[in-house]
Amino acid sequence: MFRTITLAVVLLATTALSAAAQDPASTAPPQAPAAPSDRAVDPSQPDFTLIALPTTLRMPKFASAFRVTHRFTRALGNGDFGDLVGDAFGLDGGAQIGLEYRFGIMSGTQVGVHRTNDRTIAFFAQHQLFQQGEGRPVGIDILGAIDGADNFSEHFSPAIGAVISRTLGKHGALYAHPIWINNTNSLPSELIDHNNTVILGLGARLRVRPTVYVVVEAAPRIAGNDPDATQIAFALEKRAGGHAFQINFSNNLATTLAPIARGGLDYDTWYLGFNISRKFF
Repeated sequence: MFRTITLAVVLLATTALSAAAQDPASTAPPQAPAAPSDRAVDPSQPDFTLIALPTTLRMPKFASAFRVTHRFTRALGNGDFGDLVGDAFGLDGGAQIGLEYRFGIMSGTQVGVHRTNDRTIAFFAQHQLFQQGEGRPVGIDILGAIDGADNFSEHFSPAIGAVISRTLGKHGALYAHPIWINNTNSLPSELIDHNNTVILGLGARLRVRPTVYVVVEAAPRIAGNDPDATQIAFALEKRAGGHAFQINFSNNLATTLAPIARGGLDYDTWYLGFNISRKFF
């Protein structure tokens, strides 16, 4: 009996050791964590723009996004407070409205078009050189665009530059936009010294609640044509799934690069506006 029990124990131990040796889970090397998906929500960069300037949010292949920009043309400082209330803070007046669509032709590369109701059309393309991480302290995109007035039939303003970002964990991101823009002076070329502008856009999106952000941006001119005031804007933004809803205030109505480079009228004239965007991925 004792020999039979001993033989059974030895047989069971041998079988268990053989099974453990053949178990892939016990011998497979540890797997590296999967890279984040381009289609996942990025809490530090929830949208492709700040207020008017671009971000480095990566566009997935064959994905798209749509945006509405709306700027009420009544300056908030016109008249007294009673006049402002009577005009519903500008809602009773006119507006400059823009419609924008962008599409990912490959992962990290997007093209798009933006048209405003003053008949300006802008075409743009943006390509991500690299993302922040793996020894790179910032992410960098290259950007090319061209504005055309009167339904893209005159006053063309090409632009080329970069978008540089530094994300702050899940708390937001900081941006710089060195961009050269041609044909930014509305006067005839015979009467002007500079018809180009170099801007150094600066912006930030800070996450103050899980889906609520404070957004600021400015587009100071550092070379070339530099009329009037620098465009400045700030906003409060709410993200809801693939949507972003933003209420903003700015000293200019511009939402494309050439009008941004031309600047606002002054630092005392402010306009109420909003952006609504929707990502289709």
